[in-house]
Amino acid sequence: MENFTPFASTIGGLLIGLAVAAMLLFSGRITGISGIYRGALTGDGGEGGWRFAFVGGLVVGGLLLALLYPGAFALPEGAPFDTGRSVAAVGVAGLLVGFGTRLGSGCTSGHGICGISRFSQRSIIATVTFMATGAVTVFLFNHVL
Repeated sequence: MENFTPFASTIGGLLIGLAVAAMLLFSGRITGISGIYRGALTGDGGEGGWRFAFVGGLVVGGLLLALLYPGAFALPEGAPFDTGRSVAAVGVAGLLVGFGTRLGSGCTSGHGICGISRFSQRSIIATVTFMATGAVTVFLFNHVL
């Protein structure tokens, strides 16, 4: 466990929790990234403005962090940047994740953070399904195929 970062992880988790709580408190909306992104692309109910601002804030926040604290993106000594997968495999994986979020009516931010914190049975089942499917997929691709 050479990359164990309990302090940074706790601060990150608290910030995510505060952001989700603020979104719910001030707008009455669930912070589900896939739904927000889809709504920005489709212009759901003329609400594209705040949705684009939200998604843009995620991108700009990451870029600012990269500029101000590049060490946050540094890999451990000797770790390759390569995922070991082809660009095509990563692309197909991304499409499957998108399909899964549509099929599951949300993603791990909406179900895993917002839904579980509200004790939503549907979200608990969805999150367990997401995580189990991910674990099985990694096992199959790394140890079986």
